Amino acid sequence: MPRIVGVDLPKNKRIETALTYIFGIGPARSVEILKKSEVEPSVRAKDLSEEEVARISGVIQKEYRVEGDLRREVTQNIKRLTGIGCYRGLRHRRGLPTRGQRTHTNARTRKGPGRSVGGKR
Repeated sequence: MPRIVGVDLPKNKRIETALTYIFGIGPARSVEILKKSEVEPSVRAKDLSEEEVARISGVIQKEYRVEGDLRREVTQNIKRLTGIGCYRGLRHRRGLPTRGQRTHTNARTRKGPGRSVGGKR
């Protein structure tokens, strides 16, 4: 099981899919990283040599912000928005959608499970 940037990658998946288990790397960025490190995307993670793992992690550490650094940056951005009291910051504080979605119905992911109101007579 290869370990890249502090994350254990699943060994039976193709390396282009396995890299997406790292926070901050999606499918497109995964392919980009593999091109830069000159590794075949169809190789399984368990079949990578130590040198290939080193090349991949080198490219990731040099050129991309992932895992802890990226999580820290995102939380700092949210804290900054809530601190200055802007509209997006208020939406974060209240646990509501921040990007203009409707909330009369839907938005259950952000608002949590619906609370039933007592029956009307």
